Amino acid sequence: MSASTIIQVQNLEFGFFSQHNGINTFKEMLHNLGSRKPFQKKQVIDGISFEVEKGSCFAIMGRNGCGKSTLLRIISGIIQPDRGKLDVQGKISPLLALGVGLEPELSGMDNIKLSCLLTGIPSSSLKSAIEAVKHFSELTDQDLKMQIKRYSSGMIARLAFSIALAEEPAILIIDEILAVGDEGFQNKCYSRILELKEKGTTILFVSHAAADIEKICDKGILIEQGKIIFEGNSKELVQRYHELFA
Repeated sequence: MSASTIIQVQNLEFGFFSQHNGINTFKEMLHNLGSRKPFQKKQVIDGISFEVEKGSCFAIMGRNGCGKSTLLRIISGIIQPDRGKLDVQGKISPLLALGVGLEPELSGMDNIKLSCLLTGIPSSSLKSAIEAVKHFSELTDQDLKMQIKRYSSGMIARLAFSIALAEEPAILIIDEILAVGDEGFQNKCYSRILELKEKGTTILFVSHAAADIEKICDKGILIEQGKIIFEGNSKELVQRYHELFA
């Protein structure tokens, strides 16, 4: 692993067992347990290897169900791989799904405070961090008094992004959810992402939006059925992605 590498993935594998198509009930599973396999393993990640350089924006593309989100969850430490080696140098700030990490019963303001404390922001900096999140999200004081469970998807996106982008993490992981929210806020997020990239944050970016990939990313990988079928610069990556649907 070179000094410029911040993420190294080597021969990563992950799968899970699903119910066999021929078995529909628990009784049938018990009846067939001795004569056939009641479950079959689905390989989601199959021998994936790649490296991400510090300060780069790395794209992960592929059809729905190809293993992109599972790969991000492994890199984030949410799930453990079956085999392979993963080396991550630095703190990760993941945006893997809309509202993940937010507590629905708490108000927007309480979620901001809780998130700031959990990410290790010192009490001396807490007030300025809260103000930064409020300013970026453009949510009103009345909005922030409401419970998260009463928020629209756009409001949740604003709050989640504002919390995640308030810091300058070593590694920022974004899975699809930039598509949520109005165009003005999306552009604001893109500007902040590019700003973080210029300051040295490494970004893993999953999206089906070709224009976003070419705009933000330097290079990336294309996954098909859990395997990497292409690795290269963002322009070539997008071309190969479109070929999957030709």
